[in-house]
Amino acid sequence: MKTTFQEDVIDLVLQIPKGRVTSYGAIAKFLGHNRGARMVGWVMNNCQVINQTRNIKIPAHRVVNRNGLLSGRHHFETPTKMQELLEAEDIKVEEHQIQDFEKVFWNPQTELL
Repeated sequence: MKTTFQEDVIDLVLQIPKGRVTSYGAIAKFLGHNRGARMVGWVMNNCQVINQTRNIKIPAHRVVNRNGLLSGRHHFETPTKMQELLEAEDIKVEEHQIQDFEKVFWNPQTELL
């Protein structure tokens, strides 16, 4: 059965463990779209709509940019919601950037293959 890129992104994001994060680029690379980080970002930006139509909760807060910055924070209910959700999972965030990013980074290339 053929799936869409959006479905593949969502399925992968649903596998990110609590207390871990990954990047838009890592998701794109895993899905075979090495230059598709912006497309992953587009899917994450639409998670509220997707959550409502599919009746699921996509942990979009666990997807950040390649430097650990909360670049998608403005697409949440409030500008601080993304950070609050991460901190609830014991991920430290300062100045919109994940601290100890390497320790909490979840790389689907190594975790799933």
